[in-house]
Amino acid sequence: MMEAPQEVVFNEVNNFTTWKNWEPWSQEADDMIIDYGERTSGEGASYSWQSEEMGEGNMKTTKANPHNSIEQEITFITPFGQSTSEVYWEFETQGDSTLVTWGMIGEQSFMEKAAFLFQDESLADMMQPMLAKGLNNLQEDISIKMNSYSINIDGLTKHGGGYYMYITTASKISQVNERMQNMISEVGNFMSANNIEKVGKPFILYNEWNEDHGTAIYSAAYFTPSEVITTAESSVLNGFMPNQRTLKTTLKGDYENLKEAWDSSYAYLQKNGLKADEDAKAFEVYLTGPNDNANPAEWITTIYIPLEQVIADTND
Repeated sequence: MMEAPQEVVFNEVNNFTTWKNWEPWSQEADDMIIDYGERTSGEGASYSWQSEEMGEGNMKTTKANPHNSIEQEITFITPFGQSTSEVYWEFETQGDSTLVTWGMIGEQSFMEKAAFLFQDESLADMMQPMLAKGLNNLQEDISIKMNSYSINIDGLTKHGGGYYMYITTASKISQVNERMQNMISEVGNFMSANNIEKVGKPFILYNEWNEDHGTAIYSAAYFTPSEVITTAESSVLNGFMPNQRTLKTTLKGDYENLKEAWDSSYAYLQKNGLKADEDAKAFEVYLTGPNDNANPAEWITTIYIPLEQVIADTND
């Protein structure tokens, strides 16, 4: 069982350029030379290897069914001849994880069978631990990639603001990331159903953040081109954000790293003698998220902290 989304695991296996990080053959040889074919992912992708320690071979993807299965052909070139086997991968979502099956089907040549008469293990006995090792390596490699993130303080910028549609709720701080996706969907569905144009990406506007009590009040929203008048019964309301001077920070990675991104932003303000506007609301814009890419390492979130207005000194 892989602790990763099905799409992420499939994409990793489907791209031969990633195999050097986890496939078991390279791990056993220091002299492995790898050559890639014209295609490195999907049907028709291929690569080959050469090694005095591990011998020669090549592999080709014959069928790729996103994100459920992959079929491949692997050829081993040994002193006893050439042997080609079918390789199959199956991926099945199990909650937040993926059940991965990796197997090989093939027949040994007469010379290979004769060679294994003088060894303690058959080819199947030798391959099983190799495949198991490869799956363990794959899990480790995917975990490292999924957990990678970066935080960049982009600096001071003017945010244009504008009208937006929103809904508001209150919850524990620990529940914000869990709830925001459903809230964003609710606003988006309302706007689509009522033919209200969306401008840009969804965002979360923070009305109140109380670390002492562990609670937050926040709104999920989309900008609109103009003011929209809603009925009294509607749970989705219309608001307005002014043009304002802000500090912009970009997080590339999982939402679990947002706290560090916010802390880095406020540390930057303090270091540079800047002050957040306590009467304005800070917000996050989700440029790329779970609906765009299953890999959290590819999610992009921008943070905007409105700043106090700078009042220029005047001389009499």
